[in-house]
Amino acid sequence: MTTLLLWEHPLSPYAQKVKIALRLKGIPFEARIPTGIGADEVDRLAAANPRSEVPTLEHDGAHLFDSTVLLEYLEDRFPEPPLLPKEALARARARTIEDVMDTHYEAINWGLGEVHYFQRAEGETREALLDAASRQTHALQSWLERQLGAGPWFHGDSFGWADLSVVPYLNGSVGFDLGPQPESALADWLGRANALPEVAETAQEAVDSIAGMAQVAELVRGGAFKRQYRDHRLEWMIKSGGLDVVVRGVDAGNVRFTEF
Repeated sequence: MTTLLLWEHPLSPYAQKVKIALRLKGIPFEARIPTGIGADEVDRLAAANPRSEVPTLEHDGAHLFDSTVLLEYLEDRFPEPPLLPKEALARARARTIEDVMDTHYEAINWGLGEVHYFQRAEGETREALLDAASRQTHALQSWLERQLGAGPWFHGDSFGWADLSVVPYLNGSVGFDLGPQPESALADWLGRANALPEVAETAQEAVDSIAGMAQVAELVRGGAFKRQYRDHRLEWMIKSGGLDVVVRGVDAGNVRFTEF
């Protein structure tokens, strides 16, 4: 079997989804982090993915991007063990949960990163964004509790597509002190998920990479690194009180948009 090359960053929840899927399926892969603006890795990633973002997959001469597309490819190309349930409605529910996490939930954690790591907001704007993030996170966690129901996993008896789509984001919330309420069904689920070796390895890689975030605010201010403001992220920042954050970023040239 040809080893897959996965361009990733350990803190990317999108990349974490794909790595958990690869590990659950027992597929050998090489994980590579693109480093250095203008470096060979960045140029190669840009050639493989017009968005210049992770995760991007190289396999058998093909270049694929978008985490959902990658999960679909892995499920089609390596069907065992299956990550999606067999029944049509259950499959649709799994995809719905993934979509909510990848758009609405991801945008909240991403916005918290803008505040805490990249230090883009101060004073009243900062407090407004943190308050909005807290309210929205708790609302989405209540929705997740309803989706989970009484079963051990979102799929019922087995950990699968919906579960691996949720766990990176909830672990991100825990890092921002917005994790599920103690002793709640969702907190119990998260404990079970993080105990799985495939999830634990992926989560530990994310934790180990946090130390490298210490200087990112300076890199952004100096123009050496630009944060990508995609659809749901831009929507979140504007609706949550951070329009001035976006305007300042555009003026300073340290935000970017997809160059398709």
